[in-house]
Amino acid sequence: MTSIDAPLPPLLTARGLRFSRDGESIFGPLDLEVASGAALVVEGGNGAGKTTLLRVLAGLLDASDGEIAWQGAVLDGGRRVAGSIALLGHQLGLKGDLTPRENLRFRLALGGLRTGITADAALRSVGLEGYEDAPVRTLSAGQRKRSALAALLLSPAALWLLDEPYANLDRGGQQVVDRMLETHCLRGGSVVFTSHGLFTPGLSRMATLDLGGRA
Repeated sequence: MTSIDAPLPPLLTARGLRFSRDGESIFGPLDLEVASGAALVVEGGNGAGKTTLLRVLAGLLDASDGEIAWQGAVLDGGRRVAGSIALLGHQLGLKGDLTPRENLRFRLALGGLRTGITADAALRSVGLEGYEDAPVRTLSAGQRKRSALAALLLSPAALWLLDEPYANLDRGGQQVVDRMLETHCLRGGSVVFTSHGLFTPGLSRMATLDLGGRA
């Protein structure tokens, strides 16, 4: 069991969680919990099931076995926690013909806005000054990733599920991710993110779940 020992109750808990495809086990069974203000880094080689685990936790895939609870309430296929969980995967969910600013407006219409921030402030925070009105399709891979990170900053979701958040970023971009994770946890939010072990922020309340798999 991977657990973060903290006085605050866990936002997310999983017990006996397992996922299989075509009769082949992808991961599990496993237990985990993530408290408010804490982070869990999921490590493992290619094919270990890191991305699949995040999609199960987000409710995009149904687990083959086990249960997931949100703030102590067990979730099922008909009950999700819309607006409380934000997922950032390898597919960034950006429209290439729209600008970063226009993409953020689209996200706001879908997911709402966290208090105390604006779209322009989010774009500045991720280092996209001067690119706010450039079509996303003209941006580099790192700049597109920063655009997606800006959308994450606007989200009111308490739990962030991030699949390789450091991918396609230079060292400056990786430091942006570090600051985002630290600030989100200090505000009482939680993070579950995947990593090959190359980058792990210096968070004081961070546990590791190793799924193994091929290097």
